Amino acid sequence: MNNRRSFLKKSALGATALSTTSSFGFNILKKTVLEDQIIGHGDFKYKVVKDWAQMSVAHNPILNCHEMQMDSKGRLIMLGDHTDNNILVFDKSGKLLDYWGTRYPGGHGLTLHDEGGEDMLYIVDCGWFVDRTGKWSKQAGSVSKTTVDGRLLFNLPDPHTIGVYTKEQEYLPTETAIGPNGDIYVADGYGSDFILQFSPKGEFIRKWGGHDNSDKNYDLHNAHGVAVDYRDKQNPVLVVTSRSDMSFKFFTLDGKFIKTVELPGAYVCRPVLDDDNIYAGVCWSENKAGHRFSNSGFVTIMDGSNKVVSNPGGDAPEYKNGKLQQMYQSENAIFNHGHDVFVDEDKNLYVCQWNANRTPPIKLERV
Repeated sequence: MNNRRSFLKKSALGATALSTTSSFGFNILKKTVLEDQIIGHGDFKYKVVKDWAQMSVAHNPILNCHEMQMDSKGRLIMLGDHTDNNILVFDKSGKLLDYWGTRYPGGHGLTLHDEGGEDMLYIVDCGWFVDRTGKWSKQAGSVSKTTVDGRLLFNLPDPHTIGVYTKEQEYLPTETAIGPNGDIYVADGYGSDFILQFSPKGEFIRKWGGHDNSDKNYDLHNAHGVAVDYRDKQNPVLVVTSRSDMSFKFFTLDGKFIKTVELPGAYVCRPVLDDDNIYAGVCWSENKAGHRFSNSGFVTIMDGSNKVVSNPGGDAPEYKNGKLQQMYQSENAIFNHGHDVFVDEDKNLYVCQWNANRTPPIKLERV
């Protein structure tokens, strides 16, 4: 903007003309940056719509946007960690339709599951929350099953209370996934990095992961996300985030290791499956100059062979001799710590961000 003003001054425009042109110039800049910017690569390119959400954060405050799902009515349900309204419900135009939820100060993971024609929510409170003094604190995490309008059905047991965890092992869950038979998988991504499997009624079945396995393929480090991969319909598997390792690990539904897909440079959050693709928010990244953490992150997209095909908000993926090279965010950062991606039926993306100055999700329109 300063460069534009300098240019206008050098063009010998008067003060009145300068004022008029600066205002016009700001509108042009806003339209270009916020509405007409195209990001992504190959067949996965998007127009950035930063002002998609039609809401007042003064009336419906946001701390962090964590995850988003769509219910059977086509409503977008977003989970955050502000207890004035943990849940914000939008239509696809961005209009705020409803809001509820005060009991999840660490609201973090959101899974929607169709159970006999009725939408159910699995809400994860990771235990980390902002206390009354404005400082981050932590308490025990929890996983709750609710109706889509917030009626609590049950909480999963804390693993300490059923003899699954030792006293020293923390339980700070981050995500859930629901298996084909209704089993509930919990990723303890901020705690002890186990995947815990429960029956549909909440009965403990098994756990795996953690840090101290003789076979290091089973080790997980920041097991931030978990999802069921139905791309092979005869053989669904689990995809688990090992964020500190910048990778996804694949397991059978009973916890047997299959393979690791490395994503160098991308601290990915949960895997989101849509058709043959996996999408993920990248919460931390660096650019080629080595700058990281401040306003970092992008979205990464993998195809059916688990090859990265696009990095909206990042540089184009590059493979050498079949090996994915280090991935970087774009020089001009688009996202503040992309935490989750939702894909609608038109293949538009909705990106929830963490630590993004209390802003609502960004929409990426497929072009």
